[in-house]
Amino acid sequence: MKIFPTFLGVALILLAVTTVLPVAKAEKTITLMSHDSFNISKEVIEIFEKENKVKVRFLKAGDAGAALIQAILSKKNPLADVFYGVDNSFMSRALDAEIFIPYASPLLNNIPDHLKLDKLNRLLPVDYGDVCLNYDKAWFQKQTLIPPKELSDLIKPEYKGLTVVENPAISSPGMAFLLATIGRFGENGYLNFWKELRENNVIVANGWEDAYYGHFTSASKGDRPIVVSYGSSPAAAVYYSEKPLSEAPTAAVISHGSTFRQIEFAGILKGTDKPELAKKLVDFMLDIPFQEDIPLQMFVYPANSKADLPELFTRHAVVAEKPVIVAPAAIEKNRNKWIEEWTNTVLR
Repeated sequence: MKIFPTFLGVALILLAVTTVLPVAKAEKTITLMSHDSFNISKEVIEIFEKENKVKVRFLKAGDAGAALIQAILSKKNPLADVFYGVDNSFMSRALDAEIFIPYASPLLNNIPDHLKLDKLNRLLPVDYGDVCLNYDKAWFQKQTLIPPKELSDLIKPEYKGLTVVENPAISSPGMAFLLATIGRFGENGYLNFWKELRENNVIVANGWEDAYYGHFTSASKGDRPIVVSYGSSPAAAVYYSEKPLSEAPTAAVISHGSTFRQIEFAGILKGTDKPELAKKLVDFMLDIPFQEDIPLQMFVYPANSKADLPELFTRHAVVAEKPVIVAPAAIEKNRNKWIEEWTNTVLR
């Protein structure tokens, strides 16, 4: 028997292996960067993945402000292809940083004009919700006290020690509520409202979870029957209840001038090497399957007017007819000043 030299034998074996076992191709991916509260059903995102033969990679990067800052700092070497979660309180900062490219999605035809805040379509509206007061219905019934109907009720003597809010310096709903008070009472009057609210023994929590699950009587052993939350929170209270409920245990205050409407946007990050695929992902986020999944995943309203709402939302969630409006440019220009003034008035 003829014996091959060792190096030749090894070479033939390697040739056989590479012939029989082809090298696997790298899977095509697209990255969606967002804040930590983003959520969507696996079954829904798989629709996009199968249609486009791609894997969607999710990069959650902290709260809305922190995620945006990361996107801005990495603009020369973007961490993702698409960004979701810029809201109208951070919109001007995002646009001034020039990190998004314009894209006029055909799905914008199904989105109401009042949600479209960027005429160049660098940021496209995905969802919205109203930040407002929520109250514990059973608590007020037991105390035979009429629940608050508007913001100015909070400073009345009978509501002393009943309210918990979030710190606007570190909380998105806290900032939205501060904007609601600025829109309602004006720049010359909002600090007087907060001064009286402090004197009426308001509690300031760091964030929404601390306020809602740490102080709100309907969701905790706390002693505050009024909390800053969302118009959709009553629907969430029913959805997550351990017992089936026919009526929400909480209610939202959405009277004129008592809410601030948060609108969340998505945009294609400048520098992506997959611009066409990124456009398809944005289209998908504005289309019916994604939009109809939003309410029970993130408890906000879909931007697409053709998306059907789940029965839970139609029965228990609410939107304001006349929310407070503060222009994104005004928010960006005055944010730090307003927060500093609020801090000096309420916390010091």
